[in-house]
Amino acid sequence: MNVKETDIGDKEVSLDEIKMVAKDMLMKEMQRHAGDGLGRVDYASSSGGAKVVRHSEPFIIGKVRHWFPKISPTTVYRDSEKILKPSFGQPDQCFPLKGDSGFVQIRLGTTIIPDTVTLEHADKAVVHDRSNAPKNCKVYGWHQGYDADIAVETRKMFLLADFSYDLEKSNAQTFNVLDLVGPGLVDTIRLDFTSNHGNTDHTCIYRLRVHGLEPTSISMTQS
Repeated sequence: MNVKETDIGDKEVSLDEIKMVAKDMLMKEMQRHAGDGLGRVDYASSSGGAKVVRHSEPFIIGKVRHWFPKISPTTVYRDSEKILKPSFGQPDQCFPLKGDSGFVQIRLGTTIIPDTVTLEHADKAVVHDRSNAPKNCKVYGWHQGYDADIAVETRKMFLLADFSYDLEKSNAQTFNVLDLVGPGLVDTIRLDFTSNHGNTDHTCIYRLRVHGLEPTSISMTQS
């Protein structure tokens, strides 16, 4: 069968070769995007109603640093929403926080009984320097309800997970929740990181996911 050829630069390339290259690119892209799917509902997803309600000081680069207003305890920076959306492990699709320690607090889309949390950073295949990845982390949770009093949080919060993010493993790492005391109902979580992998300027949070089960109406009433 004759194959029509076309010129690309100074080289003649057959349509079959173009199709093979295009197929290979498509397969790689599908594999990259498939890595985002864990087969679990993410209750910290913005599409599911979750939102960032507090965070430590953001890292602002360039000239923006000079006019950005001082962050108050209740200020939420617009880029914080990035951690609630798929990043597909791509560079710069993150929320940078100043220094090597900090926190992000998220109101979940609904009340759940959490069983795992997933922390994601840029894929090592596309980012050479990942020293800004968080390292030693703790995730706390509590049921805030309609109480907006910040002081209530410390009385209600309990430790969900205590882990270290390993740069040698997958860019999306899932950690089991510790044994919960009582009903374990959670509608708010807080990620605290006390170190990163060597970057003293900032730490990047690409995505934080929270998985679990939605309680029945009976368990909600008993709580």
